[in-house]
Amino acid sequence: PSSGPQTHPWKIAGSREGLALCSRLHDGSGLKEFKSSGLINAAPEAVYALLNDAAEYPKFMPYTAEVRILQTTDNSVTAYHRLSLPLVDDRDYILRSIHSVTQSPAGPVYHISWKPAHGIGPSPKPGIQRVTTCDGSWLLEPTADGKTKATYDVYSDTGGAIPAFLANGGSRTAIRKVFAAIRKEALNPKYAGVKS
Repeated sequence: PSSGPQTHPWKIAGSREGLALCSRLHDGSGLKEFKSSGLINAAPEAVYALLNDAAEYPKFMPYTAEVRILQTTDNSVTAYHRLSLPLVDDRDYILRSIHSVTQSPAGPVYHISWKPAHGIGPSPKPGIQRVTTCDGSWLLEPTADGKTKATYDVYSDTGGAIPAFLANGGSRTAIRKVFAAIRKEALNPKYAGVKS
């Protein structure tokens, strides 16, 4: 028996700016899970180093107002994130991300996945909506010409009285902005020489 919501088949949701986007519904929710993939003009280890540098997210990641690292281990990071979104109250969430590296014939493949970490970090604050559903992952695969094929998967419920169609539209916009920000920031020399 399944312990979580049943999911529907992936459907193509569009392709723009070199980014392929698919979505699918979960039973019992009008909110969609999104999977997007595209090329990033940097090596996978640089993109991985960038994504692991969560404390820097407020400088370049869309909507990110604050990140505080709460716990770290050899393969995980637990962090508090606060988002400042247009037209609605700020959102915050506490996520634990698990990091791993496997080998492929083309080179290292990097994987980051996250889920909410309940019972850790600051308590919810008035005026900030605490997000308790936010599951996702990054898969970073090397290409033959030294670039990264990046696949981003996310399912989130930002809460509040936002209609599903608006939340889904907002997710599509946010994903495009996240990819654009990462494509730009991954070229920062700070990450080019980082070895994982």
